[in-house]
Amino acid sequence: MAPPDGFRGIDDLTLAHQRLLIRVDFDVPVDDAGVVLSDRKLRVALPTIQKAIKEGARVVLATHLGPADAAPRSIEPVAAKLAELLGQEVYLPDECVGDATRKVVADLREGQVCLLENLRFLPEESQNDEPLARKLHALCDAYVNEAFGVSHSTLSSTVALARLVKARALGYRAKAELEGLSRASGNAFKPFVGVLGGESLSRSLPVLEVMLRRCEAVLVGGAVANTLLAARSVDMKESKHEREQLALARAMLTRARDAKVDLVLPVDVLTGSSGFSADGYACSVGSIPDGSGAYDIGPRTLEAFRARVEKAKTVLWHGALGAVENPAFSQGSRGVMQALSEAPAFGVVTGESVAALCTEPGADLEAAIGFVSSGGAASLALIEGKRLPGIEALRG
Repeated sequence: MAPPDGFRGIDDLTLAHQRLLIRVDFDVPVDDAGVVLSDRKLRVALPTIQKAIKEGARVVLATHLGPADAAPRSIEPVAAKLAELLGQEVYLPDECVGDATRKVVADLREGQVCLLENLRFLPEESQNDEPLARKLHALCDAYVNEAFGVSHSTLSSTVALARLVKARALGYRAKAELEGLSRASGNAFKPFVGVLGGESLSRSLPVLEVMLRRCEAVLVGGAVANTLLAARSVDMKESKHEREQLALARAMLTRARDAKVDLVLPVDVLTGSSGFSADGYACSVGSIPDGSGAYDIGPRTLEAFRARVEKAKTVLWHGALGAVENPAFSQGSRGVMQALSEAPAFGVVTGESVAALCTEPGADLEAAIGFVSSGGAASLALIEGKRLPGIEALRG
């Protein structure tokens, strides 16, 4: 499939014998022992990397690792995991740019791969610094953005560098993100149903506002639903919710009513003494026992949500409907997910917790659902209609 208008894809570039710098998003969780806890971000980039290898490019990968407010750590565990997935050696310079890095890149043969050291070691990266971009430019003849998840940020490796390289393009996954998310941000087929969960109404507000503008119905679970229910004067007992956001919640309820959007809240919930309880007990909303809280939607709510999803033609889902890290409170999210995989609707799923359920070993639901985004904040920005600096830099 051709890339979106105004962009080239990796298939449009001449790769043989070229030094190809691929900006990837390998910001994966790594434990204190140096073990990569989730390789999903590595796996989604493999088709682009393997294409470059097959075509005889000399492949240079660049990424950051870890939060900006923490001391940067070496990319070495990620390089080791990537080598395992590719089935070949991944060379690792001991710096991001500099003489040693230039030598490693110069010594690469066609089809070989190196991964630059963590870009977090360079504070200039987050400043869209052109001198840094020129140092990266010296390492490549062509450039591919396969880091959709950071493309909402203005970084030296995604914006300044892309503008310096004439042979620039989207990677396969970045192109898929643009195409998949456009199905939920453009003229979606109706009925268009939103599914919204997560831990915070205030943080989920941008996507809720998008849903209220575009959807006929929004099915709400998780702590977001708890806050909305509390705004309706339901006693949520020990349930996680934002007491300081009840005025915002009332405003959202009013906005949904005025927009004639059916905001569907739980009628029953699964309760426990905490989100780590071994078992969940179903009760009606408003009848939560003292000392307990709501940690998942209940069976009647699940059936109501399933019925809405089964009749939809497009579904946009962001955030888990319960404390899915505990199997006792993952039934609601898994049940709605199964319904979406069986429904004729095209589903777009965003948010790490739900994406992890879709793609966990044995689930095999991603293709049946439609599109499961790994873009995080970039996905939400695109759905909101915002332009992404790292993508816009590739135009022309």
